[in-house]
Formats: sequence, C-alpha cells, structure tokens
Amino acid sequence: MTQSYAQAPIKTVSAANGIEYAYREVGEGGVPLVLLMHFRGNLDYWDPALVDALAQGRRVIAFDNTGVGGSSGTSPSTVTQMALDAIAFIDALDLAQVDILGFSLGSFVAQEIALIRPALVRRLVLASAAPQGAPGMHGWAQWVIDSVGKPEVVPALVLDVFYTHSPESRLAGEKAMGRMFSRAELDAPTTWQTRQAQYDAVTAWGIPSFSLLERVTAIRAPVFVAGGDSDPMILPRYSHLLAGLIPGAEIKIYPDAAHGFLFQHHEEFARDVKEFLERV
Repeated sequence: MTQSYAQAPIKTVSAANGIEYAYREVGEGGVPLVLLMHFRGNLDYWDPALVDALAQGRRVIAFDNTGVGGSSGTSPSTVTQMALDAIAFIDALDLAQVDILGFSLGSFVAQEIALIRPALVRRLVLASAAPQGAPGMHGWAQWVIDSVGKPEVVPALVLDVFYTHSPESRLAGEKAMGRMFSRAELDAPTTWQTRQAQYDAVTAWGIPSFSLLERVTAIRAPVFVAGGDSDPMILPRYSHLLAGLIPGAEIKIYPDAAHGFLFQHHEEFARDVKEFLERV
C-alpha cells in the first residue's frame, strides 16, 4: 500500500539558489507530477484524498516555494520569480521532465515555467486559472480578499470563497478541510510577508494588457484547463479565455463548485487529470 499524503513526512532539499525547500512526496512511477499551491497555502492545504488519487501509479510532489511555509528565504512579489524558484526546486530533485498541476496562483506560476523552460514541462494542468493581462483580474473582489487576505485566516470565510452555498458543496468543503489538517506534523504557517508578496504578484499579473495575453500562445505542451462554475476568485470566463488562447488546450468546468472545485470533486478531477496525463 502506497503511503498516504496525510502520513508523508516533510523532507527538505537544498537548491542552487541557496533556498532549502520543504516538500512531501507520495507514489512512484511515471513522469513526476509537481503541484503548485494557491495564495497563502502551504503543504497542508493540499487535500490528501486528491493527492492520493493522483499518486496511484505516479510520483506526486508538493512543495513550499521560496519563503512559503517551511521553505527558507523571502517570498518574491512576482510570478516570474516564483517560477524561477520552482524551477530551482525541480532542478534540485534532478528531475529532467515533469508534469505540472498549478492551482490558482500556482496556475500562474505553472504558465511561466512552461514559457521559461519549455523542455521541462511534458503536460500542464491549470486549475482555477487565468492568463496574464486578462481584463478584470487586477486584484480580487473586495469581499473575496477580505475573506482570504486578513492576518488571521478564518475557515468559515475561506469556505465562502472555495465552495458554493449549496449544502452539498459546503459539506464537501468541510470534509476536505478536515482531511487537510488531520495530520500530527503540520507545516509551518505562511507569514504576512508571504501574503503581501503573493497578493502583489496576483495584482500585477492582472494588470490589463492585451499584448500580454499573447504570451500563452507560445505554450506547446498539452494543457488541461479546469475550474468551478461559480468561482468568485477567478471567474470561469478566465478559464475559457485561457483555454482559447493556448493551442489545443482542453477545458472542463465542474458544476456547483467554486474556487476549491478540485477538492469538492476530487474523485472526478483526479480521474480527469490521470486520463489527460496518461493519454498516448
């Protein structure tokens, strides 16, 4: 029986950029799948049910980027630097090629990795994603950033952003949150410096620019774009815009779901991702 993500120990690796990265890995075989986390999240914010499903027959690696959680350094305030730091982590593990699943802010970083070092990325999954320069993405709605951006994280407010108000979605969110924080050895919490730097990066990414939208047309790796139909943080129209810009990209929007659609629909999403990654 493969070890569960909920029991996987936190490991560290030193990279050439001088950063010591904290990470967890589960599964073995296949092209490694590297997970890129959302705004303010650390290793604990990945749903073990999703990670374990993805790790059936495949090595899956989650990590804290520079300055996040248990990793050393200071969180950068640009998506480009986050991507360069992620590449440094992947290089430190001696991985010549990977698949990448980027979630929210992590999806921005994933796009940059695919543009900066195309040969590194075999396939790309972009969850709750938007392209750089999309009109209307210059910061989140005030109630959204008030819910997830205050100094003290309030679980009930996070649920309002990550799940819909339907009983089914809210119950799924509560269950996912319970799975995430059930382990004895928790990661170091993210700091206010990380919060500020990451939101600066998100805001800069969303400065409207039609010329910047063209950048993703250079992505040649196969891409699967996914999102929730009621996501208030990164609206579904940005998933459609992104999928329309990337040559050959596939898209799926999950029903009665908000920003945390991949945890709410973890079984279906894991099947869809595995089918996409394993397709000949």
